[in-house]
Amino acid sequence: MNCKTIVASLTALVIAATSSIAQDSHKSGPFQGAKANKGFVTHATQNGKSTLTLSDDFVPPQTPDPHWQIVDSNGKTYLLDRLMTKGEKVKKSIVVPDYVPDVAKVQIWCAFAETNLGEAAFDHPVK
Repeated sequence: MNCKTIVASLTALVIAATSSIAQDSHKSGPFQGAKANKGFVTHATQNGKSTLTLSDDFVPPQTPDPHWQIVDSNGKTYLLDRLMTKGEKVKKSIVVPDYVPDVAKVQIWCAFAETNLGEAAFDHPVK
């Protein structure tokens, strides 16, 4: 095989992989709320797992205990991991647990004050 054939094959592989990922990706509307009101969430399926990722322009709320919270299409809420790690870094991505049937909204929930700091909704529930 010559170098051109290898480069062409790799290019085709990258394009196919990118197209496959893009088909399984969904972007929410913008975050709206008193404390979490910038950025959005992207849902994607990676290695068979449903994953949510915050956009780069998301600004974490300066509150005591913000968490990821998911709302399904029936309105049931699922309180998940803390948004901030022990090193005060933002946990920008989370795997949706298998017991969550779908995701209609992503909320940033303050576990200390027990209040919704902001939410981003998808046009249609994703899973």
